[in-house]
Amino acid sequence: MPSQEASTTPILDVEDVSHHYGGVVALDGVSVKVREGEFLTLLGSSGSGKSTLLRIVAGLEMPTRVRRLTIAGRDVTAVPANHRNVTTVFQHYGLFPHMSVGRNVEYGLKVRGMPARERRQKAEAMLDIVKLAGFYDRGVQQMSGGQKQRVALARSMVLEPEILLLDEPLGALDEKLRIDMQIELLVIQRRLGMTFIYVTHSQEEALTMSDRILLMNRGKIAQEGRPVDLFDRPNSLFSAEFMGMENILPARVSAVHGDRVEIDMAGSLFRGVWTAQRPPEPGATVMAAIRAEKIRLARDGETGVNLVDAKLENRAYKGKYLDVSGSSPIGDLRLKLWENAALGDRLRLRLGEEDLVILPA
Repeated sequence: MPSQEASTTPILDVEDVSHHYGGVVALDGVSVKVREGEFLTLLGSSGSGKSTLLRIVAGLEMPTRVRRLTIAGRDVTAVPANHRNVTTVFQHYGLFPHMSVGRNVEYGLKVRGMPARERRQKAEAMLDIVKLAGFYDRGVQQMSGGQKQRVALARSMVLEPEILLLDEPLGALDEKLRIDMQIELLVIQRRLGMTFIYVTHSQEEALTMSDRILLMNRGKIAQEGRPVDLFDRPNSLFSAEFMGMENILPARVSAVHGDRVEIDMAGSLFRGVWTAQRPPEPGATVMAAIRAEKIRLARDGETGVNLVDAKLENRAYKGKYLDVSGSSPIGDLRLKLWENAALGDRLRLRLGEEDLVILPA
């Protein structure tokens, strides 16, 4: 059983890393600690710095500046990639086309000098884990895209790395296969207890698989936390927009009560949750954000705060619900209705206090 000290030591500890490509700042003073066995996702758009951070951890890039970079307690700041106990899975597989599936998987073990019988046993066991039992002698060229990605995973995991790095590994797959592979990756990670650091631009992938997400923007960490934190409690306008908040409206602060803020929108009083670090001042301009599915129809005769009238302008049938947009005094609103409604209907809506997020403008 691991000691208490070992259990609290991060498997990865990066402090104050910066990296420049010429005059372009790719990373700007980023720090991150990763727990052993954690599934951490680096989320962001192209150019946010997520892949650069991954490559620095892998040893494929030497940072312009870093205060600390340790893997399993070992300083690897100046250690080359082939001497770090990490492996990387890329989007385009990187398999050897002239080798069989099994030979691809055991290649790294062969380089390490493992005897042929032992490495075959390990390769076949790993192929079983990725649902490719019996494929050892199959040619790589005969495999589908999803199967090739499983081979690439098996080849990386058979080396038993301290950290498995995954750089947009599902990006080349079609939608259905990508969704299936998300679940399979999560099952494999849980089964092996391996530390995964996963890079993606997809909110869906990040929310589905991660224990924790680092949302990156312009070389910095914009927000970090559990998937539910980023989805329901974005702490900035950038985070709210990136995480797909459909309704983001301007407002003015009326009063502040801890993390609860009263705001004025078009002369009506609303209450919501303040999620940024520094509290706002009364009179400050802010933004109020709420997800479409969190807006509810008010009960007959309901009064109080957080109510608004809207006229239904557009609707799209989605099977289980209607995707609806309507005009209101506080601005255009998007919502999902589980009740039938027709164009031109006037609706009284409630924006729940727990669901209305107040953000710096």
